[in-house]
Amino acid sequence: MGDHTVRRIDEVALPAPTGPWLLPGATPGLVGRSPWLSPAFADGQGVLRLASHSFAVEVDGMRVLVDTGIGNGKPRANPAWHDLNSDYEARLRAAGFAPESVDVVVLTHLHADHVGWNTRAEGDAWVPTFPNARYLTSRAEWDYWADADMEEARRQMFRDSVHPVRDAGLLDLVDVADGGADVAPGVRLLPAPGHTPGQVAVALSSLGETALITGDSIHHPVQMAHPELCSCVDVAPGLAARTRNRLLDSLAGTSTLLLGSHFPAPTAGHVRREGGGYRLVPVAPRGTRG
Repeated sequence: MGDHTVRRIDEVALPAPTGPWLLPGATPGLVGRSPWLSPAFADGQGVLRLASHSFAVEVDGMRVLVDTGIGNGKPRANPAWHDLNSDYEARLRAAGFAPESVDVVVLTHLHADHVGWNTRAEGDAWVPTFPNARYLTSRAEWDYWADADMEEARRQMFRDSVHPVRDAGLLDLVDVADGGADVAPGVRLLPAPGHTPGQVAVALSSLGETALITGDSIHHPVQMAHPELCSCVDVAPGLAARTRNRLLDSLAGTSTLLLGSHFPAPTAGHVRREGGGYRLVPVAPRGTRG
């Protein structure tokens, strides 16, 4: 994308029960009304496909990682996330993003499946996986969770994946105004509240080309066809739906690539209007087009 190279770093495909739990309104009947979702984004029975991954971006000699997935060996209440053992770090290294070479880690929001590889186990301690990086999240996101009455599972996530980064002096809080905040050349954080109060989307731009990484403002392409569909973990569902509509309306009919933070392959595409909603028109990676 222009001078930027964006790579999807796969962690794990999420199990089939994830869809009905996360998006209970996305019934098989409703999914079947959008045949373009199958087979990439839903199976023949209307069960959603979702994935956990990061986006690794090379920009002006900098290595920027957007979100860090679930993480290995973490105690989690969700059985699909508990004590995971994936090849994520090996995939990072194979993509040229050795952890010590990463300059910036952007955390779209502070949920367990977006911060897990912030840290790795070292003996009995959790230490930053990216020791030379600035970890960025919005100040509004940090302030919300700092005052929240969290259940034990979420407190555990902060203890093993967020607080060690803060304690190492690597966590930077970014004030994200309505117009966004630049954090690297061609990398801008945009407010995308609703799923969490301080969630951001990540806008990329280079040489006239643009892309937008969704965070969890759009969990799955079915929410493009039905923007009113909210996830069971949205803090403010009404606001989440308004944010989703605003983002999709701004992208519809443009050349901006949408990069879904939980979309399985094909993960990138253009937004087009269809039937009162929107759809994703997938775009092949540049090296495979033609």
